[in-house]
Amino acid sequence: MVRPAYSNKLTNQQTKKQKRMAYDKFDIIKSTAVPLPIENVDTDQIIPARFLKATERVGFGDNLFRDWRYNTDGSLKTDFVLNNPVYKGKILLGGKNFGSGSSREHAAWAIYDYGFRAVVSSFFADIFRGNCLNIGVLPVQVSAEFLDRIFEAVHANPETELEINLNNQSITLLSSGEKETFDISGYKKENMLNGFDDIDYLQNIKSEINDFAAKLPF
Repeated sequence: MVRPAYSNKLTNQQTKKQKRMAYDKFDIIKSTAVPLPIENVDTDQIIPARFLKATERVGFGDNLFRDWRYNTDGSLKTDFVLNNPVYKGKILLGGKNFGSGSSREHAAWAIYDYGFRAVVSSFFADIFRGNCLNIGVLPVQVSAEFLDRIFEAVHANPETELEINLNNQSITLLSSGEKETFDISGYKKENMLNGFDDIDYLQNIKSEINDFAAKLPF
């Protein structure tokens, strides 16, 4: 039985059929960044297990890095980067092996809900990377040397901007012009460019699926 070939480009007809976007479209982000130069940041630190009871993907940003952001009495830890008004932006900079630990999707939800649209690191845990791509957060993996230069630039000047171009699969440190490319699957790339999750993608090729099913001999 011949299966229809997969194409990572939506046709004009499919684009017109788009009913909704699951998440923000991602094309080019030009933003300052929040530096978190800690290696092996695991998902239990990103969103502690006691906050996983909710079933909707909203509200998790309030508890992003909860134990690092707050004291036990609920007051802010002033030395944590998210509580430092000097650092802001849509890009989170993380150390090597970001997102290790359990496979909880809530870690990616918390990052998105807080307002980050990209995480930059020299290495991501595979499951965390996939969870981010599924919900509209772009994991940008760069070399360790380039990551160090980005951290240095942001620490020296918190107004330093990065430009992440998903279509070109590139990240640029605008203050110096240094640039690297990053990898992403064609399918996930196209979904992010269109603001789709996996269900949106299937909904927008529904007629093609029905046409294929109608031709099956059973």
